[in-house]
Amino acid sequence: MSEPLTIAVAQPRIAAHALAANAGSHAAAVREAQARVVVFPELSLTGYELDAAPVAPDDPVLAPIVGACAETGSLALVGAPVEGEDRIHIGMLAIDGSGARVAYHKMYLGTTEAERFSPGRQPAVLVVDGWRLGLAICKDTGVADHASATAALGIDAYVAGTVKHAEEAALQEERARRVAIGHGVWVAVASMAGSTGGGFTNTAGRSGIWAPDGVAVARAAARIGEIVSATLVRSAAEPQASPSRAGARG
Repeated sequence: MSEPLTIAVAQPRIAAHALAANAGSHAAAVREAQARVVVFPELSLTGYELDAAPVAPDDPVLAPIVGACAETGSLALVGAPVEGEDRIHIGMLAIDGSGARVAYHKMYLGTTEAERFSPGRQPAVLVVDGWRLGLAICKDTGVADHASATAALGIDAYVAGTVKHAEEAALQEERARRVAIGHGVWVAVASMAGSTGGGFTNTAGRSGIWAPDGVAVARAAARIGEIVSATLVRSAAEPQASPSRAGARG
């Protein structure tokens, strides 16, 4: 049986196209979270700016995040546009103390997204300390086939980065609960807070972590800068939740 896994979901301050500043905010969140895995929202490195240039895993701009992960022993799951074999993808980078790599391409795109990005071809699982984490980005979480195909790979948790309008906060939670209960897995969702591109002038925030029975064990409000965390365990005992709330960062 694997040891418990501490996971955090973060809502850092994100500025449009400001890679260096955003990388600094991500690094600060990793240090504050002090979790084995820290999850960030969709396109968190650039903001939800669909014309943003792709970010290469070896880009020096990621160095602050790599350094923070090296200090804390964390793995950061960061949203960014990334190059693929054909077109650009909405991706998830896995960053640790040794560097970064592309871990997943978003499979289900919105109409506007599809004008620039290509969909990913297959679900993905990332193994961390024996825990199998299924990866998802935003619209993926609302597609039953995505959760089913990911769960079929054998997962302990379903981990997603999202961008939602404020009025979609309830939908975001409903989707998380559906996946948790339907597949008997933990669910962690990092949702963007504040204003970003693509018409998202007021995003939902409300990042959270749900136990396999669908109960929210850690939940943020809508404020920029909040981080919440929980310790995932494989037992019938009550989950150990340790929410940590931070004020807005300047």
